[in-house]
Amino acid sequence: MRVRKNKLAVTVVVLSVVFLGLIFWSFKSSERNIISSGAGSALNPIQKITYTVNSKIKSFVDLCLNFTEVKDQNIKLEAENAQLKNQLLQYSGLKAENDQLRKVLDFKTENSEYNYIATHIIGYSGGNILDGYIIDRGSDSGIQKGYVVIGANGLVGQVTSVGTNWSIVKSILNENIAVAVKIQNTNDNTGILRGVRENQTQAIAKVENIPMNSNVKAGDTVVTSGLGGIYPKDILVGTVESVTEDKINIMKTATIKPAVNFNQAEDLFVVVPKNTRDINYNN
Repeated sequence: MRVRKNKLAVTVVVLSVVFLGLIFWSFKSSERNIISSGAGSALNPIQKITYTVNSKIKSFVDLCLNFTEVKDQNIKLEAENAQLKNQLLQYSGLKAENDQLRKVLDFKTENSEYNYIATHIIGYSGGNILDGYIIDRGSDSGIQKGYVVIGANGLVGQVTSVGTNWSIVKSILNENIAVAVKIQNTNDNTGILRGVRENQTQAIAKVENIPMNSNVKAGDTVVTSGLGGIYPKDILVGTVESVTEDKINIMKTATIKPAVNFNQAEDLFVVVPKNTRDINYNN
């Protein structure tokens, strides 16, 4: 790139010297002979043409040099812009992670009667999330079958199998998991959350046994009720998407959107009672 600029600069200098020489020669010649002959008048058009051509060539060369510099600047700015975008993505990711950790910390502070074991998902049991997660902690870390598992955004599920350095966690979308819940803006403490499998890869969560006179509606928040002694009270479960009435059994059923995105879960926390006791868990 520098060699090209040098060549263009040399060209400008050479052409400028040549044309300036012509102008100087024509001016001196016209000065000597302008009175005695018509040569001065004849050279004036040549001077004008020479000057005009020289100016245009110089302008063109300057344009080429400026274009090259502008192009280089654009390339540099594009690189800086890409770097800033990457930094922004990293910042957004760190902020999201920090927000999630803060939610967990707030929950731990409000529920100090429990200990919490941080774990990472290392695989799926059976090939998809409906069959459970495999986490990287087990009995060596104090985890037992039946312990509750949470994420940064709410309830995940329950430990159903334990090895020395691994455990299997079934989510609330699994049909074998039952959770006592309540609708936060009502006084209803009676409701059982269960997973309902729609096909091999999809499932939804429903709250059953809601009293017919309940005021439950779409948009309501669902949390654990603490009944049964397995799940700590007031863990966020999700929000109500729709409500149906079963007039034969005189109850309502609510379809729930879980607070946790199970497809994007990575880090989980196992809730361990400080006063350790056996938790009965039946498949």
